[in-house]
Amino acid sequence: MENIPQTALWVIILLVFLALAFDFMNGFHDAANSIATVVSTGVLRPGQAVLFAAFFNVVAIFIFHLSVAATVGKGIVQPGVVDVHVVFGALIGAISWNLITWYYGIPSSSSHALIGGIVGAVIGKAGTDALLSAGILKTVLFIFVSPALGFLLGSLMMLIVAWLFRRTSPSRVDGWFRRLQLLSAGAYSLGHGGNDAQKTIGIIWMLLIATGYVTSVDKAPPTWVVAACYLAIGLGTMFGGWRIVKTMGQRITKLKPVGGFCAETGGAMTLFLATALGVPVSTTHTITGAIVGVGSAQRASAVRWGVAGNIVWAWIFTIPASAFVAIVAYWVSLGLF
Repeated sequence: MENIPQTALWVIILLVFLALAFDFMNGFHDAANSIATVVSTGVLRPGQAVLFAAFFNVVAIFIFHLSVAATVGKGIVQPGVVDVHVVFGALIGAISWNLITWYYGIPSSSSHALIGGIVGAVIGKAGTDALLSAGILKTVLFIFVSPALGFLLGSLMMLIVAWLFRRTSPSRVDGWFRRLQLLSAGAYSLGHGGNDAQKTIGIIWMLLIATGYVTSVDKAPPTWVVAACYLAIGLGTMFGGWRIVKTMGQRITKLKPVGGFCAETGGAMTLFLATALGVPVSTTHTITGAIVGVGSAQRASAVRWGVAGNIVWAWIFTIPASAFVAIVAYWVSLGLF
């Protein structure tokens, strides 16, 4: 560390805070993913829901291995390419896209905004040859796999529950699933925290490796990085992204507690699988797919396909849009520090 100039040290500190700001915004932006269903069904009031989700976001620190952080930190870019300018460009690209989509109430992916930011900044510095195709392809593949799996599991859960409770009165089903939805919402929030917090851990880890603060790529990220990232995403969730809650909770399809339970359970199963495999997936894509699956399991007309289509367009543009901003931010940073 003695060989790092003092000015570089301040740049590193600023970039760490910028990364934590992205992490906070990730929680803020994606709070809707965890709480929209439980709020829209009336199981929890908004204030209760964000505290509930934030708690499980942070508890995820004790449950999941850092497989996703390893993919982001070491599996996307060739060793030696990353520097402070690349990290700055990646974060500005991701934060800019998050702000735009939050303002318009569009549930886009913070995860893919960050991946797009990293890709754009690296291309700005060294071209496409500096990217690791395996990590990129795995991430891009799950843009399609995670919503499809969420859709499949959400619809299957809905069909199974409908069959199991076919002779039970709707009022009793509603009462039971109001309680069960607390379990499914908690599980989904665990998956959200476990997958999304690790993306910021990965980019800070990438920064520390590039600047010599972590001397070996085989070492785990420092404990303070892990703790700070989980706390930041939990705090972001507590503040909530209310513009997106309405879109996720009611505009795609009208949800009852049983539907909320099925969507959250299907989404949570998808997130747990992806996190175990070390794939940085979009919690937004996952829960949207699950909600559409639940709605379509009832009847196709229950889904507002126009709203769902607008969301898909936002998914398509996320990586290229954040990559473009990241390239510009990379070039600007060369004159800043």
